[in-house]
Amino acid sequence: MAADRRNHYDVTDTVQISHPQDVCAAVCTLLRRRYPGLDLKPLRQGFATFSRLYAGTLPGYAGCDTWYHDAQHSLDCTLALARLIDGHERSVTAAQQLGPRRAVLGLLIALFHDAGYIRRHGDSARNGAEFTLTHVRRSGEFLGELLPRLGYGEDVAKARQIVHFTGYEIALDEIQVRNAKDRRLGFLLGSADILAQTADRCYLEKCRDFLFREFSICGLAGEPRPGRPAPIYRTGRELLEKTCAFNHQLWEERLDGYFGGVHRYLAAHFGGHDPYSAAITAHLSRLTALVRDDRLDELRLRPVAINRERLREILAEAAPRRPAPALAHAA
Repeated sequence: MAADRRNHYDVTDTVQISHPQDVCAAVCTLLRRRYPGLDLKPLRQGFATFSRLYAGTLPGYAGCDTWYHDAQHSLDCTLALARLIDGHERSVTAAQQLGPRRAVLGLLIALFHDAGYIRRHGDSARNGAEFTLTHVRRSGEFLGELLPRLGYGEDVAKARQIVHFTGYEIALDEIQVRNAKDRRLGFLLGSADILAQTADRCYLEKCRDFLFREFSICGLAGEPRPGRPAPIYRTGRELLEKTCAFNHQLWEERLDGYFGGVHRYLAAHFGGHDPYSAAITAHLSRLTALVRDDRLDELRLRPVAINRERLREILAEAAPRRPAPALAHAA
């Protein structure tokens, strides 16, 4: 992990993961090297749609108003998946490789795996966090509308199942994906989702300041409310105190368990070192010490959510400036 890593950069401090155009460029570069001659237009169109969806300029959608599950997380997940796919393709035989079409499909699913948090016009919810317990299904519905427009209509049913490897709405062994390569793609996707968010430079502060806020809105945190699920966390501090145990469970049951340790393909991509696992280990070691010594007040990073307002600013800053019209000379 880079010693002076910046808040809105990936685990290597080289890609600005708050900026869709930067992540798109990094992912396309990886794919171009891995699959020479690949048509990257569908993926670029996917990034363009993602930007509009999360910025709130896509007709019918309100834009991102959540904090933990913001645009940066989905972009970070997509970059992590691209690296995992690259490491996978380097490590297996030609017959075992996912191939370019399946790789692009997986990256499109990664981009929109949390699209279900985005409120549609007509939804009664006041914040996207109200869809925490149903957002994966909603993400699948969005993919079902998008993929045909990108030339992936035949993969809709498959994508709506694969996206569930990122969530808890369906038990992992009940996800209806039978093709071995498609299932492997799901394992890579589910791993990328976990690794990206838990390796984030501000992961601990985001759990306290952002995730607790989202959980409070959907009923998983705070005081019990009628018609809501029983809260798991009463305070942000309690959430932090349980974060290490939750992460250890993730690794045991998912990363090293059901997903079969596919996270190890990151080492193949990076030439023997996995900076994601290193960052996560550092986070959890630090959190263990802070909880033990009652020093949680030392978590002082101030993360900024890349929701619709901030993303609009980023996109406006990145937009190419049109040249000023030439002035007509007087006759």
